[in-house]
Amino acid sequence: MSSNPVAETVAALLPRAKAELAELVAFKSVADFAQFPKSESEGAANWVADALRAEDFTDVAVLDTPDGTQSVYGYLPGPAGAKTVLLYAHYDVQPPLDEAAWTSPPFELTERDGRWYGRGAADCKGGVLMHLLALRALKANGGVPVNVKVIAEGSEEMGTGGLERYAEQHPELLTADAIVIGDTGNFRVGLPTVTTTLRGMTMVRVQIDTLRGNLHSGQFGGAAPDALAALIRVLDSLRAEDGSTRVDGLAQEAHWEGLAYDQEQFRTDAKVLDGVGLIGGGSVADRIWARPAVTVLGIDCPPVVGATPSVQAGARALVSLRVPPGVDATEAGKLLQAHLEAHTPWGARVRTEVVGQGQPFRADSASPAYRAMADAMAVAYPDETMQYAGQGGSIPLCNTLAGLYPQAEILLIGLSEPEAQIHAVNESVSPQELERLSVAEALFLRNYAAG
Repeated sequence: MSSNPVAETVAALLPRAKAELAELVAFKSVADFAQFPKSESEGAANWVADALRAEDFTDVAVLDTPDGTQSVYGYLPGPAGAKTVLLYAHYDVQPPLDEAAWTSPPFELTERDGRWYGRGAADCKGGVLMHLLALRALKANGGVPVNVKVIAEGSEEMGTGGLERYAEQHPELLTADAIVIGDTGNFRVGLPTVTTTLRGMTMVRVQIDTLRGNLHSGQFGGAAPDALAALIRVLDSLRAEDGSTRVDGLAQEAHWEGLAYDQEQFRTDAKVLDGVGLIGGGSVADRIWARPAVTVLGIDCPPVVGATPSVQAGARALVSLRVPPGVDATEAGKLLQAHLEAHTPWGARVRTEVVGQGQPFRADSASPAYRAMADAMAVAYPDETMQYAGQGGSIPLCNTLAGLYPQAEILLIGLSEPEAQIHAVNESVSPQELERLSVAEALFLRNYAAG
């Protein structure tokens, strides 16, 4: 990175940021309070609130949102007549999954091979630190030239919509001229990227019942309808022969017009085993950014250890359907429910229920804010040009904000590049990416104020 006072300040602040990220990662802030103590999320929320107060934010508040979680809000006033920028991140995290599979403890930030490992290090507690670093660097170099609002969500990973509903009930709270969502990532380490589209998601729980109770497989197997076998048939119907998603009535032929994703690079990023083929048709970018994608998230059935020779009376699964911009997630959810019900065999009883939903999103990449970000990225990433990519994941708040503030310019950046392995074991963040993106965000705020 070329010599720049803001960049030099961020570099000097990085050790402090690492220590603070370690404190924040230590909170087991999973917003599933049936499995993780609510006090852990409350502790993380209070940590963020205290950090904002220490940076002279006013009106700092821990907001109780309708889903029973908390979001943290703060306002930092800028010069008179300045534009207002909203900075978003979330402090809740995914469960650690198999803790024994982590090389180091998931809630203990650990440096290894030039990266910092820990649940939420990239997604998205690192995003909280990115915002703090950018603001601190500006304060040390002439001041923050815009009004800044920060909102740190407490249930983004659960998709329960608490912050979305709170924003709808208090539309004045998050008004801004520009919004920076710090929850995506570069296409690869060192390549500055803004995300311009997000797939939406609908989650459906399907329950299949065939018997009043389990039966001995030797006495009744072969004629008694097995609910687990019926469920397997239903789930298999969601895939074409090549692995493409197949939901009756849902289009599958869209194409991605932006950044290409090399197939071999994708295999490496996705850690596909040698000899195992990718699924679906079209380019990789088509498949992950422009077309629907179904995933079976979980199945309730007997584990192998301790299994008995029984015909199963009931079985259920949780199915996720990602949908690209241009597809309504509510209508896609209805199609998924209808498909599951129509493909249930043997007259088995089937019940479906939508348990989570978020609409897809497309940003206006021709707006002045994008030019300001491109200029900032050029400084933070010398010799690189800012790229535009899609994101297979969902951030439901984006559509809520776009609906509430249609004139606001929304940009998506973040630390979740492929090596970060977000949502998987051994999640990590690149400190170099944290440094460069913090510089980029600081310079963006300066550029945007002057534009």
